[in-house]
Amino acid sequence: MSTYSNRENSSNAEPSTATNRNQSRQQQLDTPPNSPESSDHGSKACCFCWCCCCSCSCLTVRNEETRSSNSIDIKNAPNIEPPSLEEIKSWSDSFDKLMQSPAGRYYFREFLRSEYSEENMLFWMACEELKTEQQNPQIVEEKARLIYEDYISILSPKEVSLDSRVREIINRNMVDPSPYTFDEAQLQIYTLMHRDSYPRFLNSPIYKKLCAGEIRL
Repeated sequence: MSTYSNRENSSNAEPSTATNRNQSRQQQLDTPPNSPESSDHGSKACCFCWCCCCSCSCLTVRNEETRSSNSIDIKNAPNIEPPSLEEIKSWSDSFDKLMQSPAGRYYFREFLRSEYSEENMLFWMACEELKTEQQNPQIVEEKARLIYEDYISILSPKEVSLDSRVREIINRNMVDPSPYTFDEAQLQIYTLMHRDSYPRFLNSPIYKKLCAGEIRL
C-alpha cells in the first residue's frame, strides 16, 4: 500500500514538472531578443563598445586623412628659396616646371606623402643623385645597391611599381652598375607621377592654398 502510494505521488509530480518546463520554454520564446532577460549586461556592453570603437577608429582615420590632405607641415622645410606667386602658378603649366623647381618638388613630395606614395619621389630623387656620381665606381656601386634594396626589391616596404620589362633591364644593369642604371625605371615612375599624381596635386587643397598665398615656406 505504501509502495503504490509513493508511485502515485511520483506520477502526480511528473505533470507538474513538465508543466514548469513548458512554462519556462514559453517564457523564453516570448522574451524579445533585446530584452534584459535574454542577454546579460556584459554582452550588450561589449557590443556597444565594439560599435563605438569601430566608429571612433573610422572617424579618426578619416579625420587624419582630411588633415593630411588639407595641411602641410613646413617646420621641417629645407633651406629653399620661397617661390613667388607667379612661379607657384606656373607649376600648373606643366609637370616639368613643377619638377624643375626645388620648392615645387618639396610641396609635391609633401602631397605624395599625404597620399602614401612618397616613395615615387624619393626614388626619382635618388636616381638624380646617383647621376652626379661620375668619378668613383665604388660609390656608384654602393648607391646603386642601396637604391635597389630600398625601391626595387619586392621585400622593401618602399618598393615602387615597375613592370617586368623594366625590372629585367635593372637586373642586367646591376651586374655592372653605372650612374644610369635606373634610367628606364626613373622614366616610368616620372610618367606615373605625371599622369596619376600631378592632376590630383593641382586640385588639392595644398596647391590651392599655395596659389592663394596661405602657405609659404
